[in-house]
Amino acid sequence: MATTAGDSALARSAVAELSALAELGPVIRAGAAGATGALRLAEGDPAGALPELRAALQVWTALDIPYEAARTRRLIGQACGAIGDQDAARLEWDTCRAMFARLGALPDVSAVDALLGAAGRVPAPAPGGLSAREVEVLGLVASGMTNSAIAQKLSLSEKTVSRHLSNIFSKIDVSSRAGATAFAYQHGLVQRQSSIT
Repeated sequence: MATTAGDSALARSAVAELSALAELGPVIRAGAAGATGALRLAEGDPAGALPELRAALQVWTALDIPYEAARTRRLIGQACGAIGDQDAARLEWDTCRAMFARLGALPDVSAVDALLGAAGRVPAPAPGGLSAREVEVLGLVASGMTNSAIAQKLSLSEKTVSRHLSNIFSKIDVSSRAGATAFAYQHGLVQRQSSIT
C-alpha cells in the first residue's frame, strides 16, 4: 500500500476508488474496509481504524479466506496496541500467528513474532498453535472454572475470556468446553497452566 511508501495522498485516492466499487461484492467490500482501516492506522487514527478492520475481518472470516483474515488480525492488533490495549493486541497477534503458521506463511509468522517480541512476549510452542495465554485459559476451563471466574482470576473482562475460548475452540477444532477439556488432558495442559504467567 502507498502508506508504506509514505504517499498518503496516493493511498487516500486508492482507498476512495476501492470504496466506490464496494457494492460489487463482499471481497471488494472487505478489501475496501481493510484498506480504509490500514490507512487510518497509518495516519495515526487507530481508534478510527478498528471498526473498518473488524468489518473486513468479519467478511474474510465468513468467506473462509484465512490469509486475509490473519493479515487483518495483525492490523487489528497494531491498532489495539496503539490505543493501549496490549492484552487485545497480543490476543490478535497470537491468533494471526497461528493462522499464518497453519498456512505455511513463514515471513508473516516472523513479522508477527517481531510484534510479539516488541510487546514483551516471545511465543512458546504449544499443542494446536495455542498461545501461552490460551493454554492458561484452557487449563482453567479444564479445571471447571466459569468464564466469570477465569476473568476474575486473570484480571480480564468476560468478553476477552470469551474471545480466548472462541479462538481456542477454532485452533483445536472443538465445539464445546468438554471437547476443550479433553484436549487439555490429552496434551498435558492442565498441569502446565499453573506455571504460565
